[in-house]
Amino acid sequence: MSALGPVLHVRDVRKGYRQRPVLRGVSLDLHAGQLVGIVGENGAGKSTLLRILAGDLAADSGTVERAGLLGCCPQEVVLHQAFTVNQHLQYFQAAYGISHLTRAFELLEQLNFSDYRHERVAALSGGTRQKLNLVLALMHDPQVLLLDEPYQGFDWETYLRFWDLAAALRKRGCAVLIVSHLAYDASRLDTLYRLEAGVLRQTEQAESGMEAV
Repeated sequence: MSALGPVLHVRDVRKGYRQRPVLRGVSLDLHAGQLVGIVGENGAGKSTLLRILAGDLAADSGTVERAGLLGCCPQEVVLHQAFTVNQHLQYFQAAYGISHLTRAFELLEQLNFSDYRHERVAALSGGTRQKLNLVLALMHDPQVLLLDEPYQGFDWETYLRFWDLAAALRKRGCAVLIVSHLAYDASRLDTLYRLEAGVLRQTEQAESGMEAV
């Protein structure tokens, strides 16, 4: 991909399980500074698609090309119950090979999460664990961010902070893809797609700013 091309280029991705087709030819381009949503019913293949885009699952056919660093926030948090928030940050700092935690601390502040740095994951609520999940996906300042049901468990204040963060990421030039069964505040998105019958189609955003499936 050229420097001016998409940071995520997906063409004709297909995937099936035991002869049951799930993805029937998904194509998508995601550009720097773009905020995109994908909605679909439970079982529509959203998580399968996200895993393929992240490189965690092989497609049966089709191509996925990524440019720049990738960040991925799965629906199920993968955290160690006995580790503190700080220990998770240090572990991922080593994994990412970054020299400092400045960006991580900025994200903690943006999500109103700084006071929990010395708490063990076992003591955190589901919504608070999701905040940590999001910080770990972003602390290395990726160019592409993939989010699976990112606001699950968030209270209203955190939900609003999430959209403020999404807007800030857009300004930084990060391409953000949000996958959900509900497209809350669809008017905040640049583009909204629906995954249905294994095919991705662009949809008209609901006038109310919310689309449910």
